[in-house]
Amino acid sequence: MTVGSPVNVIAILAVLITVAALLIWVERRLLALWQDRLGPNRVGPLGLLQVVADMIKILSKEDWVPPFADKPVFVLAPTVVMVTALTAFAVVPVAPGIGIIDLGVGLLYFLALASLSVYSLILAGYASNSKYALYGSLRAAAQTLSYEVFMGLSLMGVVMLAGTFDLRAIVEAQREQWFVVPQCLGFLLFLVASVAESHRAPFDLPEAENELVAGFHVEYSGMKFGMFFVGEYVGITLASALITTLFFGGWLGPWLPPVVWFMLKTLFFILLFILLRGSLPRPRYDQLMALGWRVLLPLSLLNLLVTGGVVLWR
Repeated sequence: MTVGSPVNVIAILAVLITVAALLIWVERRLLALWQDRLGPNRVGPLGLLQVVADMIKILSKEDWVPPFADKPVFVLAPTVVMVTALTAFAVVPVAPGIGIIDLGVGLLYFLALASLSVYSLILAGYASNSKYALYGSLRAAAQTLSYEVFMGLSLMGVVMLAGTFDLRAIVEAQREQWFVVPQCLGFLLFLVASVAESHRAPFDLPEAENELVAGFHVEYSGMKFGMFFVGEYVGITLASALITTLFFGGWLGPWLPPVVWFMLKTLFFILLFILLRGSLPRPRYDQLMALGWRVLLPLSLLNLLVTGGVVLWR
């Protein structure tokens, strides 16, 4: 099997969409377990068919567009978040010979598409012609632009150590030692930035239900809302796969096949994202922004400076 073959492309996209759909059930069951509840347990064994029931419900809902909305932009917005997340996954090396495309600037490609995803939230808030939706989209824009600054800076240490932006080459450079050891600070910074970029709790301020009803997607229903929902889970999977690739050796590991190692590591970080939602309170918006600019940005610059000094000294 070669990278970029039709079988590779179809298989990776199918697995990605399936995982994103199953995460709806996984998150609800895990949150119930951690909070001493039952969670979905009525539809199918262990509630597994709850995902199918939710899909039927979403597909059968009326595809309503508010009369006061900007209809072309309103319809376009949900597709942007899905397209950017799926196309960003194209550069992730799953295993030797398994992947969609190998780019020499794969890491820059990922950062570029991560920046584009915010357009979905801005367009949704603007097109809805609603105050709460607009507030949510403005929060999303400020939050994403702020946190992607040190998201990129936190990864420059990895680039220095590997000497390349190619994600497959970065994995190969970790055969002796995972980059999480020399870049533990960079890993923590990237993890926090990933939570903020995906707008997951506790950093879900753009859709804070106790302040903005539902934020940027308050006017959405049916399949359009479902695309926002699935896009969020695709984003979680993408962030977890990038953490695995950049800091934890990607597919590298003993005994088990490379694909299994990659999937196990990625699953661990997906579950960590879910655990964060169930355990941490949501900060105020000013606290979120202050954390980024006053704490995380200086730390990312410090990490960059120290890593650069060590590489030059060696």
